[in-house]
Amino acid sequence: MNWSRVPPFRAHPLVRGGHLQTVLGCYLPGPKSTYVAKLRLVPLADGDSLAIHDDCPEQWQAGDRVAVLFHGLGGSHQSGYMRRGADKLNARGIRVIRVDLRGSGAGFAYARHLGHAARSDDVHAAVQFVADLCPGSPLVIAGFSMGANMVLKYLGAHASNVPDCVIGGMAVAPPVDLVHCAEHIQKGMQRAYDQMFVRNLMRLVERRRREIPGVVDVDLSPQPKRLWDFDDRFTARLGGFKDAHDYYSQASSKPQLSKIRHSTLIITADDDPIVPISSFEAAVLSPTTELMVTRSGGHLGFISSNPREGDRRWMEWRLVDFVTSVMPVHAPLLIRSRRTDAHGPVHTPTHTKTHSSSSR
Repeated sequence: MNWSRVPPFRAHPLVRGGHLQTVLGCYLPGPKSTYVAKLRLVPLADGDSLAIHDDCPEQWQAGDRVAVLFHGLGGSHQSGYMRRGADKLNARGIRVIRVDLRGSGAGFAYARHLGHAARSDDVHAAVQFVADLCPGSPLVIAGFSMGANMVLKYLGAHASNVPDCVIGGMAVAPPVDLVHCAEHIQKGMQRAYDQMFVRNLMRLVERRRREIPGVVDVDLSPQPKRLWDFDDRFTARLGGFKDAHDYYSQASSKPQLSKIRHSTLIITADDDPIVPISSFEAAVLSPTTELMVTRSGGHLGFISSNPREGDRRWMEWRLVDFVTSVMPVHAPLLIRSRRTDAHGPVHTPTHTKTHSSSSR
């Protein structure tokens, strides 16, 4: 798809600025949808399982298109953007798998080991499970925030292990440089997000202690006040990292962006208060990857002044556009048109620009 022709994001006049876009994008109610997905469990090598939610349209047939969605930190299959994206894709006959990352959502009871941003193996397990579940179907994988970073890292660092049926990837507001982002939210008004993450994570830790007897734990008293401190004292220790800096460095997708072989779209806002645009400085993108920077939008907000079909959620419409562009109705034919180069199998990119300012 020629992304220069995509309707640029224009913030709603009453939702100006990154903070307002972020907050209202999270809390503004949307159309209610009834949960009709089928819950499936993805077994992991260490004995844990991931919960995935299979939203399959009635008209879907074997070989039809599939999208796999990954949520952000503190989110789940129930996150608004996950539900809205699934509904829009389902309406176009696309089967959607909403993945609960390890220990999140419906997968809480199935995880004795800690989930964290460096678990590319979990992303692969989910994608491979879906590939086996839907043989002959083309797949697109898409992530939001932390899930977006995990998708990018998987596509780059593990490019040779990605199943052949995967056609492309999309990442919205990915914290590609976790060290930079963790430092950024310690400053100014961003500290409110830092404290919110810590509160939510501490609730999860307390629930983990109550409901999973004998789980490996560490003492967190006094309670950490910054996400960096939480990850230094909890995530790094239980995840096998030296410290928070080591964890963030290993989990960041930025060093892997140049290795991505699949057609990939990254969308981020220039006023994102959690993932600053400066975190993309010096990033080297592969020829199959495009970065689209919007003027405003906040963090997963993107409440637009220009509604489409009565809906102002610009981000979810871009998900629909990307999925349907890289997987046309006869997408199974694309799998047979793959080419190979000296580095192994490569998907022919649908767009080759390495940077786009079309939305500015």
